[in-house]
Amino acid sequence: MDNPVGMDNKPIARTNFGSNFKIIPTNDQIKELQTVIRDRSTSRSDFVFNADRLIRLVVEEGLNSLPYGDMDIITPTGETYNGLKFLKGNCGVSIVRSGEAMEQGLRDCCRSIRIGKILIQSDEDTHEARVLYAKFPEDIADRKVLLMYPIMSTGNTVIKAIKVLKDHHVKESNIILLNLFCTPSAVSMVTKAFPLMIVHTTEVHPVAPNHFGQKYFGTD
Repeated sequence: MDNPVGMDNKPIARTNFGSNFKIIPTNDQIKELQTVIRDRSTSRSDFVFNADRLIRLVVEEGLNSLPYGDMDIITPTGETYNGLKFLKGNCGVSIVRSGEAMEQGLRDCCRSIRIGKILIQSDEDTHEARVLYAKFPEDIADRKVLLMYPIMSTGNTVIKAIKVLKDHHVKESNIILLNLFCTPSAVSMVTKAFPLMIVHTTEVHPVAPNHFGQKYFGTD
């Protein structure tokens, strides 16, 4: 697994990130997608296209963290195949608004998955987060939750969202955060607060592309 990098492209120490923090191994394809997303000259159509590709990669990694069970099937040639199937009891939760950009990627992989939403507003000066709206499946306490939030700069919004999930009796170990970009301080704060939660991301960098939501939805 590749190490996070700083502004000088030198590795950032993984101190306190924990074993549940997982970075998708970087390759040329992922680096190109990250470059296009960060480039201020990228058109919105190219931005969305490349963002969707990167989101899909993170979603696929997140699905590997869900529980599977054995399943034997019969092939068209009459042979028995020893395979796997998703165990029931999974759902997605997007942190509005940028998290909604990841919903289609999840539905492309799990067509019938239920998706809840959390709307959190952060104060521009203090960065204090407060919940304005939350709607989940009624049985969310019994489900594995794929929490979707592409950009994690301070960690405050994600921490608030996780507290809301825990208030609804979701176990910390049942939460899987799907993220694209995060800063070292944000991931350190989140993983210290919730060490049992699994985090999937593509990059840890001191400067996060905070224009992501505005660019994706065309509100920049």
